Amino acid sequence: MQNEYVLQMKNIQKEYYGNKVLKGVNINIKPGEIHAIVGENGAGKSTLMNILFGMRVIHDTGGFEGQVFIDGNEVNAKTSEEVMNLGVGMVHQEFMLISDFTIAENIKLNREITTPNIISKTIGGSSLEFLNRKQMNKEARAALDVLGMNISEETKVAILPIGHKQFVEIAREVDKLGIKLLVFDEPTAVLTESEADNLLAAMKNLAAKGIGILFITHRLDEVKAITDNITVLRDGEHIETVPTTDVSVEQIASLMIGREVSISQNVNMLSESEINALPTILTVEDLHVAMPGEEVKGVNLEVKKGEILGLAGLAGHGKIGVANGLFGLYKASGSVTYKGEPLDISDTKNILKKGIAFVSEDRKGVGLLLDGSIEENIMITSMQVKKNFINSFFLINTSHVRKHALEMIDLLDIRCTGPKQPTRRLSGGNQQKVCLARALTQEPELLFVSEPTRGIDIGAKKLVLDYLTKLAKEDGVTVIVTSSELAELRSVCDRIAIIAEGRLEGVLLPSAADVDFGLMMSGEYHKHKRREA
Repeated sequence: MQNEYVLQMKNIQKEYYGNKVLKGVNINIKPGEIHAIVGENGAGKSTLMNILFGMRVIHDTGGFEGQVFIDGNEVNAKTSEEVMNLGVGMVHQEFMLISDFTIAENIKLNREITTPNIISKTIGGSSLEFLNRKQMNKEARAALDVLGMNISEETKVAILPIGHKQFVEIAREVDKLGIKLLVFDEPTAVLTESEADNLLAAMKNLAAKGIGILFITHRLDEVKAITDNITVLRDGEHIETVPTTDVSVEQIASLMIGREVSISQNVNMLSESEINALPTILTVEDLHVAMPGEEVKGVNLEVKKGEILGLAGLAGHGKIGVANGLFGLYKASGSVTYKGEPLDISDTKNILKKGIAFVSEDRKGVGLLLDGSIEENIMITSMQVKKNFINSFFLINTSHVRKHALEMIDLLDIRCTGPKQPTRRLSGGNQQKVCLARALTQEPELLFVSEPTRGIDIGAKKLVLDYLTKLAKEDGVTVIVTSSELAELRSVCDRIAIIAEGRLEGVLLPSAADVDFGLMMSGEYHKHKRREA
């Protein structure tokens, strides 16, 4: 007999060093139900999942109060392996893939299918058996097909764009036998709109097979589109659990942050004539960037001083590669002029010295010193490049560092225990804010920001977008924003450049028709216009 609930978490409470981060949370999920957990960064979602999966950080800090039931049986897991053996899988926000392995090898990792051979039969032991690659590829293909992922299972993960890597993570969980509950932690944060739509459809298919789904996301439109019930957390408290049909997106946001909030339209947008009248600050000619999965194949671009320029496009078409190439993080070629002078894009330190800053989309791999404190992360680049925060004795001016860090924490609303907290212990959204704080500390004239709102809640999203607008409109900083969120680009940008198949397809005003954006992103815009003519 099937239990009524595949997962129950009753009156969950957790305290870290005297700070209560969960204050009585209850979750009930039925087989085949899609249940969303929403809340601001720091609301307690990650801690709740750490408890569910028996993570060591929970047990090393005094455990938790409350009860966890999986399929009707109480569980007090000491390791995540125990939970996974009970039929619970998780798709993490941060990738856990082996780059040199193929997609199929990653999907079947630790569950490889083998075939006996003469050596294994003679000596004995399954470790000497050959991999049955044909069967592994077949089963991996089936998992990829569930997600609508049209790419060869024999492709090396190393060359995949971020969006495709996310699908591989999900396919690995889909492939497991006996799955009763799947936890999706921000699964669409790195996906384009079309990819996200495919994933949401796949989640519905999985739920239709009786698999319970716990969906953690900041994208409230997706919550409304596919979930059955929503649990709202705020500052560790269980605010409410409601049927999705009973609330609007605006009501969900209000429950999350305790006030009404929305991403407003761009009221400060420059007109086309105003943009044309601005001086040019950056000229890019025939830019090629050898970034795996985001290759740029000859982009020409002119950026005006003081504008907010968006870079948009489908995953894998090169939009991410533009900023990474211009900042010297991948091998690049082309002619680049900054403020009328040639810019050597192979010399990252020299680029920084010229007043150009970059907030990477890869906050953990590129953007942060994870074991360093918040204040160390905020000041490190400015200290190295501009010799700021150093006193007359060539030592770090700790009081200056602390004062500045506190100002940035307040300015960007970084939710933390203080400036000395290790960044590794911050939520993803607050880590993103630390990356932005470090870039702002360099006092740039030109700021590149890639995926600035990925994985952050609606309140933090509004704060970041409003601040980028302030930088351009009040402080005169030129801002280039690369994002998969076209609606957000249209809310803050003066112009939006569309990258398709590694090249510039065109530049549109935010007010341009939806169909024009769609045609440009698919690379069909100019063909369509020629057919019309």
